Amino acid sequence: MSKTLNRRTGWITVCLILLAGSVTFSAEDPQEQPAWSPSAQPKSLKGVGYAQNLNAQLPLDAKFRGETGRIVKLGDYFGEKPVVLALVYYECPMLCNLVLNGLTDVLQQVPFEMGRDFEVVTISFDHEETHVLAAEKKQNYVKRYGRPGAEDGWHFLVGDEAEIEKVTKAVGFDFSYDPASDEFMHASGFTVSTPAGRLSHYFYGIDYPPQDLRLALVEASDGGIGSAVDQFLLFCYHYDPETGRYGMVINRVLTVACMSTVVLLGCTVGGFVWRERKRNVRGTEGGQ
Repeated sequence: MSKTLNRRTGWITVCLILLAGSVTFSAEDPQEQPAWSPSAQPKSLKGVGYAQNLNAQLPLDAKFRGETGRIVKLGDYFGEKPVVLALVYYECPMLCNLVLNGLTDVLQQVPFEMGRDFEVVTISFDHEETHVLAAEKKQNYVKRYGRPGAEDGWHFLVGDEAEIEKVTKAVGFDFSYDPASDEFMHASGFTVSTPAGRLSHYFYGIDYPPQDLRLALVEASDGGIGSAVDQFLLFCYHYDPETGRYGMVINRVLTVACMSTVVLLGCTVGGFVWRERKRNVRGTEGGQ
């Protein structure tokens, strides 16, 4: 009972502090969205951070236990598709649920199919949690997602401390345990990786822009998924590691606008020339 009471009294303060650092990433002005870093965090969260290790290689040989109890390797979910990776712990009283809720909501707004176009891997960073908890969490979020493919495309894992540390170190995810509240202090967000296991994009906070995730999956897949429209958007928008967001590249937009103007003018002039030649031909035939 005392353990439960400590948890209930401690999570509100923890989550408010963490959310204060996380929600800034969804501000309207991308230039005002700093990435989560140790230098920007409150003193009470020393040792907690989410650094950007872009292009770092995930430890695909790390071993975990899946929600069914089967031993798996992280690499089992890589090879052909981009992978969304979320680090949480299943008994987290609030923040981890907000991360998974936000992830589920944004995935519902992305036109790609989980399991067919991309994989989702959720790993608990609490080495004491069991695959039974993982199975319960998966059941809840597969139901919440509500789209075909989630059962085979969303994987919930648990593992030993050493194997977990391999992944958190590669991702740049630092957390700490608070004995007073019996909870973990941690940042919020998830990453997108290439099929080869290279970290390509970071998403911070608990509210994620659907277009940004769509573009991140297209870019991470290296053209494996997405339409011509997506490729065009990637030409005009660029991922900014400082903000974890996509922003419009003015030079590229101007280039597209200029090219479109040239093509339009060319078509217009070509039309005038064609009509003039046709008129001249008719005039010549009439004169004969």
